[in-house]
Amino acid sequence: MRFEEMTIKAFAEELASNSPAPGGGSAAALCGLLAAALESMVSNLTLGKDKYKDGWDEMGKVLEGSKKLHADFINLMNEDTESFNLFMKALKMPKDTDEQKAARRAAMAEASKAATAVPLRTLESCAETAALSVAAAKKGNPSAVSDAGVAALFAEAAAKAAAYNVKINLPGIKDEAFAKECRDRMEKALADAGKYAAETAEFVEEALK
Repeated sequence: MRFEEMTIKAFAEELASNSPAPGGGSAAALCGLLAAALESMVSNLTLGKDKYKDGWDEMGKVLEGSKKLHADFINLMNEDTESFNLFMKALKMPKDTDEQKAARRAAMAEASKAATAVPLRTLESCAETAALSVAAAKKGNPSAVSDAGVAALFAEAAAKAAAYNVKINLPGIKDEAFAKECRDRMEKALADAGKYAAETAEFVEEALK
């Protein structure tokens, strides 16, 4: 069953079980999903209300972007668990002959790349989400400014969580060029998420005084 078909209670119970997947990667994507959903909410509380008309254009873009991210995060929740299962399948491949050992190594190498690429995409999506929180806070319905702030907090936390899942997989990757690309992308996305979350937090804190 895909995670979007589960109840919150069922997902939490699966997460809490002794199964290693879903784990932190899927949980990070879920936090990103919540951030994007909050940004959609702020947009929907702004659009169509005449007194916030000056923000309609920008909030329309926030709504469009957050809805896309909403769908992306759901897919990433599932892909993170699928990539882990793929790695475990490769790990259990036979290794009695040289040919089997070579096939197992190749399968594990590809699975390690997938297990790194998925949380990296989650991280980059979190950075996009954090960027949207700035506009949501500044141009959205002022009554929902705290919700935009929560979105920024979730987006940054999810970004850091996704980065942990990138980092834990990088040592298993022998393709140095791929590993460097992932590390560079990770550092940029982390910096972007932190920057946008800080900008949003500064605005929200001032608005809530």
